[in-house]
Amino acid sequence: MKAIILVGGAGTRLRPVTYEIPKPLVTVKKKPIVNHLIEFFARYGINEVALIASVAHETDFMRWKDTWGRELPIPIAQIDLFFEDKPRGTFGMVPSLRNWIGDKDFVLSNGDELKDLDLSRLIAFHEAQMPLGTIALVKVEKPQEYGVPVMKGDYIMEFLEKPENPPSDYVSSGLYVLSPKIIDYSDPKKEFVMIEKDIFPVVAKENKLAGVKFDNARWYDCGSLERWEKAIKEW
Repeated sequence: MKAIILVGGAGTRLRPVTYEIPKPLVTVKKKPIVNHLIEFFARYGINEVALIASVAHETDFMRWKDTWGRELPIPIAQIDLFFEDKPRGTFGMVPSLRNWIGDKDFVLSNGDELKDLDLSRLIAFHEAQMPLGTIALVKVEKPQEYGVPVMKGDYIMEFLEKPENPPSDYVSSGLYVLSPKIIDYSDPKKEFVMIEKDIFPVVAKENKLAGVKFDNARWYDCGSLERWEKAIKEW
């Protein structure tokens, strides 16, 4: 199985740090966040990874490959960099990677989060149930700060964005196992596509979006200065 990591975000909530450093390259325990994600995937046998980055950060990521290549658990030759010339959202560039993805299920992950959960369980569920997408759901203390799924059994009916009274403590971890068929749900006329807003709601209405709950996952959103500091202290 292959994995795609989204590393093209502007990181506005981490400024002024991200004026100088792309968000996925900020460090936790003196190691870039993207390194932690690659190590996470490698533990579960995923050894082909693609990073989708902004062309504005091309120099930064080429330097990252040169600096960290020997310390990564995956051969650097098996880590591909793809650059978007303008913001494309969390799914806008994925269809252009169709040939790289191939005809097998793949993993898609945000690049600004630390994750430690049983990925093999997520993949096994997806392969057994065969939805178009399966989302890893993690339990958090303040679900009202995130998107909270409304579930019917193992399937997601909809997401409530930052609800005042969340129906559960589970939120999307920004980690998905996807069928390549989900690419067909992306409007080829749109350059900016968000998987959370443009793809998942349509798939959910067709009862093809599943969720797996993880009670004891370690998960840190590093998207703001406060959350990044928490990750540094606790990871």
